Formats: sequence, structure tokens, C-alpha cells
Amino acid sequence: MSEQNSLKIILVHGGCHGAWCWYKVVAMLRSQGYSVTAVDLAACGSDPRRIPEDVSTFDEYAQPLMDLMASVAEGEKVVLVGHSFGGFSLGKAMDSFPEKIAVAVFVSAIMPDTIHSPSYLFEQHLGQLLGKHTDFEAKSIAIPGRSEPFITMTLQPKLLANNLYQNCSSEDLTLATMLVRPTLIFQEDLSNKPPFSKERYGSVDKVYIICGEDAMLTVDFQNLFIQNSAVKEVMEIKEADHMAMLSKPEELCQCLTTIVSNYVK
Repeated sequence: MSEQNSLKIILVHGGCHGAWCWYKVVAMLRSQGYSVTAVDLAACGSDPRRIPEDVSTFDEYAQPLMDLMASVAEGEKVVLVGHSFGGFSLGKAMDSFPEKIAVAVFVSAIMPDTIHSPSYLFEQHLGQLLGKHTDFEAKSIAIPGRSEPFITMTLQPKLLANNLYQNCSSEDLTLATMLVRPTLIFQEDLSNKPPFSKERYGSVDKVYIICGEDAMLTVDFQNLFIQNSAVKEVMEIKEADHMAMLSKPEELCQCLTTIVSNYVK
């Protein structure tokens, strides 16, 4: 096995999803000899914790990725791949472990800059997102000892079908309706954090993969992230919806293996 193929690729899911959404990409990359790990963030996928009862801060939410990065041996580097809301967790890992990351890949993902708080660019789109898409289920949950309730959000079947999975198989859409879980967007938490640093986060090579038919994070919004950050390379999967790992897994794997070839020394 070549040194490139033995390098670990870590896949980070988006909001309400879990490691399960990467199953096609994991199988394809492993069949080519790559070492691949898809992580469940806290209270996501098969993680038994609940939002917000057990997980109520962004740091708690991202901790499984931070633990995984901490376990990477000194001198080793990984390829980090984040989707959608997973871009925030990627940013935190890049800021904390830049020396352990060969390249960070944002797949139709939120990509913070180094000037504003991590959520700044996302917040520019949030009002439009919530106004345009009414198929979020919002639920208020009171937690003892906290004056204000948490507002959790769940992706409803209509939103999944029309804006995230419209180019996916009916089987993958059905799987999603069974497995998506409530989440928090941690807006207050993220907006109060300082910017990720140029010296650490900014030192990691970034590649952005545009999903050309994404009806959730539109191409215009994906380009906003690209324009506000130092990106080494932009790739595009023209017919991918928001869930490129399910609608266009072969094309996404081709992008990822090309990135490994180009960025892993």
C-alpha cells in the first residue's frame, strides 16, 4: 500500500446527520485501499447522547472530532473532509491541530474566515434560509438551571426531499427520514467565539467542492465562502444536490482521491 493510501481520511457529517450518510464513500475509498473514518459528532448518528439534554454547546458537539484528532500520532497527517454544518467542526479542528492536517476539504460546507466570528458568514444566510424553508421542525426544550429554553431543529421529510436529497435515490431519502436527529445551530455560542486564527486555521490548505444543484446551500452561498477565504483549489460536481456523498458518490470519491494525490506529500 502506498503512503498516500495508508493516510487516514476523516469524514465529518452535517447538521442532523451522522457518520451513516458517508456509507457509500467509505465503502468506495476503502475498496481502493484508503484508511477512512466517518465520525459521529456528539448526539448525532449512533451517539447515545441527546441535544440539548446532554449536549448543549458547540464545543461539546465537536468533541468527538477533537478526540479523534488528538489520537492522531505526532508526525502523522490526515485529510479532513467536512460537509455542510460540519464545516464549523472542521474549522475548530484546523485551529487546534493544524500540524496534523494535510488538507481540509469543504463539501458544500460552511467555511469560516479569519476576520469574523466562526458563524458570521453563515448568519448572513440564516435569515434567508429559515424564511425560504419552512419545513424545519423547531421545538423549545427547557433545561433545569437555564433561564432560556433551547430551540432544537429537525429536518422534515418535505425539506429533505426537495432541498437536500432531490437527486438521491428514494432509498437514501427514506434512510434519511429514519435517521436524521434534532440539532442546535449553536448561533449564540459560535457568534461569541473569536475568529479562527490566520496562523493556525489559516495555515491549512483548503479545497472547496461546489455541489452544483444544491438547493439548501446554493451555489451563490457556496461562492460567498470561497470569496471570503484563502482557498487553494475549487472543484465542482455539477449535478450533485446537497448530499453529494449519496447522489454522486463516485464523483466525490474521484475528487477526494485527486486531492490526496495533489496535497499529500
